[in-house]
Amino acid sequence: MARVISVEAERFPIAGTFTISRGSKTEAEVITVTIGENGHLGRGECVPYRRYGETMEGVHAAIEAMRGQIIGGIDRAALLAAMPAGAARNAIDCALWDLEAKLSGRPVADAIGAVSPKALETAYTLSLAEPEAMAAQARANASRPLLKVKIGGGNDMARIRAVTEAAPQSRIILDANEGWTDDNVEANLAFAAEYGIALVEQPLPAGKDDILRRIAHPVPVCADESVHEAKNLEALVGLYDAVNIKLDKSGGLTEALFLRDRALELGFGIMVGCMVGTSLAMAPAVLLAQGADFVDLDGPLLLARDREPGLVYQGSLVSSPDRALWG
Repeated sequence: MARVISVEAERFPIAGTFTISRGSKTEAEVITVTIGENGHLGRGECVPYRRYGETMEGVHAAIEAMRGQIIGGIDRAALLAAMPAGAARNAIDCALWDLEAKLSGRPVADAIGAVSPKALETAYTLSLAEPEAMAAQARANASRPLLKVKIGGGNDMARIRAVTEAAPQSRIILDANEGWTDDNVEANLAFAAEYGIALVEQPLPAGKDDILRRIAHPVPVCADESVHEAKNLEALVGLYDAVNIKLDKSGGLTEALFLRDRALELGFGIMVGCMVGTSLAMAPAVLLAQGADFVDLDGPLLLARDREPGLVYQGSLVSSPDRALWG
């Protein structure tokens, strides 16, 4: 039987406002791809990201442009060659993984070697705000073992101090979203070390980060915007200590697995992260993140409502996906 495909744009309200160094948003805009074959349906979700020049309309059009090849039976390997990395390929790739699992009866977890996947401790993200407001966010979440704190403006030292004092038992990741400069990165890293920060994500703009090769890293530094695919990794050796793998950047689970394995070969620490999306977007990432050093898959926790069925979160522990959701 020939395949069928549907593409749907969906919006999920965020609980409050989500703010990073580049701006704020109040809803998660996602695109869901459903591929059907022989009575089975595979689904994948992506989050178009303006930082990489993506829009809802553009990603929708890129998926539609693949309609003929998808109906014609394209597989994941051919998809890697046919499309660039990014959100559009991610939605199709994850839908194909899900469809394969449904058709074969073999869970994705088994297919990728994530046998008996465990619940993972995820970071919980605090939005960028003034130090007092960030301290209030930290206090409200001080029982969580891992917090990810959005920074990247002036006054970051005050933010670091406020958050660490408000949540003294939590490990803390700082995410500057490219918001630091050559002039302040050394002082900020030293200050972060003084306050016991566990990791600093993407302090400098991608491609303008060469100073990281020449300065001390008193806190490990993780690449995010600087890494998309496995082919990016060689250039980051000596600049970064870890890499943040996101399915919307890598263009799906297939490339993300290559990226993770190559990063481990090169000695990078592994973080698996997400855009703000629903449990459908997180599900494949939970399987990818088995064994990762840092997990940041809190997208559904930031939403006012999630999909049904969704992932099960107990505090900061996220369980592996039920196959009714994905995989």
